[in-house]
Amino acid sequence: MDTLRPVPARTALITGINGQDGSYLAERLLAAGYEVAGMARPGAGRGRYVPDAVTLVEGDLLDPASLRRAVDETAPDELYHLAAPTFVPDSWADPTETTQAIVAGTAALLAAAVARGGATRVFVSCSGEIFGDAGVSPQNEDSPTRPRSPYGVAKLAAHGLVRTMREHHGLFAVSGILYNHESPRRPARFLPRKVTAGAAAIAAGRADELVLGDLRAVRDWSHAEDIMRGAHLALTADEPRDYVLASGVGRTVGDLVDAAFAAAGLDPAGYVRVDERFVREPEATPPVGDPSRARAELGWTPEISFEALIAEMVAADAAALAATA
Repeated sequence: MDTLRPVPARTALITGINGQDGSYLAERLLAAGYEVAGMARPGAGRGRYVPDAVTLVEGDLLDPASLRRAVDETAPDELYHLAAPTFVPDSWADPTETTQAIVAGTAALLAAAVARGGATRVFVSCSGEIFGDAGVSPQNEDSPTRPRSPYGVAKLAAHGLVRTMREHHGLFAVSGILYNHESPRRPARFLPRKVTAGAAAIAAGRADELVLGDLRAVRDWSHAEDIMRGAHLALTADEPRDYVLASGVGRTVGDLVDAAFAAAGLDPAGYVRVDERFVREPEATPPVGDPSRARAELGWTPEISFEALIAEMVAADAAALAATA
């Protein structure tokens, strides 16, 4: 079990504070004695899971000046850049805005850190989507990068910026190559939440079936709390390096369904219907991460099992349904 060591009067700025990652990271840093500021879009306010002890500042990924102001106002020892469009299909609808938000936003924050003379360490949330059709699975930090979506292309550019600014300016900057990670705080439009909410609804007699696409699709799922623990360890290490943060285990959507229905006390047979319109050929390169470097250098391993993660999500969805009965 990882043990938090209190740190003397350090400050952190978290972009994307209202997301699942931001709230889990804020809780961790506050427990370690940090002063924490969180950046949210103008008018967004404080999200449901953001601790009251977090100071809110405004910033917009499409407004680089607002990002620089957020860094100047908070003068953080550590900057965790977690904010980004996160729903990959949206990047096909508007690759221009996705690219601007991810690439220009990352560039502005890295430049703001450089302007502070190296006083700020920077963690940038990258994605396993950068590998795409890498041709090897699992993927590690040195695997080929052949992204399959505009989102993946933009994340690859941000990943490259981290390395370039680190090498050119000597900036303590880390790119965290994050694979799928979930929690009860995950929005409902993402597949795992759709599955856990569906299982909970069927168990409560509020639904009759769950309609899905390809049950053979493979993903590498972890708990968001574990992934954010890895981000903190990476940014407080002795040297800045890029790290894959993943479970290292590929599981199918069918495995996800089985775990969710088991947590709900049901057999999925008879409740799950596959819509053939959404069935695609399996990806040539299964998106599974190899966290060997993080394990060896940071001592990081996931502490929350896949089954425990899914059970926690089903329980949260069941409780939400009960509250509306």
